Formats: sequence, C-alpha cells, structure tokens
Amino acid sequence: MKFHRTKLNKLVGSTYPEVYRNSQTFYKKIVSKSKRRPYIRSIYFNKEKIFLGIFWPHLFQKVGWGDRERRLKLFPCAIDLMQNTKFNPESKDNPNKKSEILHRFYGITPDDEKFCVQVKEDKKTDEKFFVSVFPYDDK
Repeated sequence: MKFHRTKLNKLVGSTYPEVYRNSQTFYKKIVSKSKRRPYIRSIYFNKEKIFLGIFWPHLFQKVGWGDRERRLKLFPCAIDLMQNTKFNPESKDNPNKKSEILHRFYGITPDDEKFCVQVKEDKKTDEKFFVSVFPYDDK
C-alpha cells in the first residue's frame, strides 16, 4: 500500500462549528465551478468525475461531534488526494450492494498524519462518489 503525500494542509479550528465553517468555505469553491452536482476530476480514474454529494449525508450519520470534526479537518487533504494520486487503491466489491465497488486511497498530510479516503463506484453507470475520509491507524 502506497501513501500519496498531499500538498494541502488540514483545516484549522478547535471546535466543530469553526471547522465546519472552514470546510464549507472550501467546499463552496468547488461547488461554484459546476452548475449541477459538485465534482472533482481524478488523475487515477483518467480525469473522470468524482461526485461529492454523498459525503455530507454520510458525515451527518456519524454519531459524535468529535468524529465529525476529525473527518472534516481532513476534507481538503482528501480532495487533493482524489485529484492527484496515481497510486492504485485497495478495491473490493461492496458487501452490502453487489453493484458497487469500494476503492480506498491512502494519503499523508504535510504534517505526516496518515488518512484514508473511500470512493464508491457504481458498476452499471461507472459513476464515482466520494463517501468518506478518516484518520488511518496502521496498528
């Protein structure tokens, strides 16, 4: 497993509302580039679109505020990783839905914190969706 070193730093903030506000500022820059569904283009997937809409509902399903804050701080790093990585992800069929493939990309922030990004691919439509980002423990 190879780790892509991102160029963007984690979001700053000491409370959830502060981190959320900073993440929304970053997200609005991406949203403003598209008239419809927000997306980024990925080098690994041959400049195909990765849609970002699933991330927010998935984030709000997480129980604790602390977990949401940890994940949101990694949001810019996750976007940079998905756009620029050339390393192969760990890919496997979704055990809950056979028509989907889950890809896990691994990255390192500029301050040497490891994290994981999960992207879901629909086999029928070939659409890709950014699902989640979380800190990676290699224990």
